[in-house]
Amino acid sequence: MESLNSQELVQLILSVFPHLAQDHRLAVLVDLPNQVQEDNIQWQKRRTLAENWAKELAAAYEQMQLQAVLLVAYPNVGSNNADLPEILYEISGPLPSLASDLPQFGIPIPFNQLLRNVQLFLAPTEYSTTAPLKIAGRQYPIRAATMPGFCEAMIPALKIDYAEVGRRVDILKCKLDDAQFANVLFGVDQGKECQCQFDLRFRQGHASAGRFPEIGMVGNLPSGEAYIVPHEGEKERSQTQGIIPVQFGNDVVFYEILHNKAVKVTGEGPCALSESQLMEQEPAYCNIAELGFGVLAAFGILPIGEILLDEKLGFHIAFGRSDHFGGMVGPAQFSSPQAVVHIDRIYIPATQPRVAIKEVIFSYPNHSEEKIIVEGQYCIFGRNSEVNLT
Repeated sequence: MESLNSQELVQLILSVFPHLAQDHRLAVLVDLPNQVQEDNIQWQKRRTLAENWAKELAAAYEQMQLQAVLLVAYPNVGSNNADLPEILYEISGPLPSLASDLPQFGIPIPFNQLLRNVQLFLAPTEYSTTAPLKIAGRQYPIRAATMPGFCEAMIPALKIDYAEVGRRVDILKCKLDDAQFANVLFGVDQGKECQCQFDLRFRQGHASAGRFPEIGMVGNLPSGEAYIVPHEGEKERSQTQGIIPVQFGNDVVFYEILHNKAVKVTGEGPCALSESQLMEQEPAYCNIAELGFGVLAAFGILPIGEILLDEKLGFHIAFGRSDHFGGMVGPAQFSSPQAVVHIDRIYIPATQPRVAIKEVIFSYPNHSEEKIIVEGQYCIFGRNSEVNLT
C-alpha cells in the first residue's frame, strides 16, 4: 500500500499551508458511518489513514511550528457539501467504527468553537466538506484542504510539480476572469453534436492549485483546476443556454439548459426518467453551479473513479449548490440538508467515453474569441505545455 512517510506528510502540510503567525493548531477531520450497512472498504481505509496521519503529524507538530494536531470526528452528513453537524468530537485514542459511539470515544466540540480554536484543517472524508468549510472561511481565520473520497491511488497526485500546475491554473483563472462567455461544443458517438453557451459575466474565476497561502482559503487536495460559477441571474437573466449531454453508465441523457438551469432532460434508458424526477423534486439541483478546467492529465495522473481526483484531469460541469464558490444557490434552496448536492460531470474518456469535448471557445468584451480546448486538449499553455513525467 502506497503511503506518505512522516517527513513527506510534514512537507505536504508545509507546502499546502505556508506557515502564518496565526497558525497554532491543525485538525484532521473524518466522518463516520451511522450504520454498519452504509460503510465500505474505502471509507474504512480512509478513516485508518486519517487516524494514522493525525498521529504522525501530532508527533511532528514542532516541525510545522504548531502547538497541537487534533483528530476530530463527526457523524457523516449523508451527501457531498451539506452543512456539517453542530457538534463534532475530538478523539485522543482510536476511532470508533460508528458515529453512535462518538460520545464514548471523544470530547464534544461545537463546530463554531472548533473554527475559533483551529486554524488549519485537513479533511479526508467520505462526503465532501468543501462547501461548509468555504463558507466558514469567510467568517473564521481558517485554511482548509478538503479530500473527499481520498484513497491510496491518489497519493501520486500529491507528489507532482505543483509549480507547473499552478502556472497552468493561473493562466486559466485569468482567462475566466476576462471572458464573458464560454461556448462548448460536445460530440456524442462521433456523430451528434451539442452546444451550450455559459454566461461568465459578473463573476470571477477561482484557482485551485493545491496551495493555500492566505487566510480564508479552502479547496481540494489533490488539486489542479480553475473554475467559475456561471452567472445565475442575480443581475439580469442569465444567458447560459443550450444542450449538455451526460453519460450515465452506457446511456447518454441530454439536459436542455435555459437561463442557467436545466429545464428538461431527454435521452436513453432509465436515467433520463430518474433525472427528470430529481429535477422536479429538487429544483436547486437544476442549477449550473460550476464550469471547471482540470489540468492534471498532462502530468500522467490517471482517473481512479473518485470525483476528488478525476475532476482535476479535465473539463467538468457541476449541477446544484454554488454558494461556496460565490454563487447564489445554497442549502436553503434544497428540500432538506440531506438533499444538498454539488455534483460534477467529468468529460474525460474514462468517465464519459461516448461524449467528447470538441471545442471550448472563450469570447471577450472586445468581441475577440480564443480557443481554449480543441479535441479534448488544451491549446493555451505555450511552449512549456509538455510536462516531464520522468
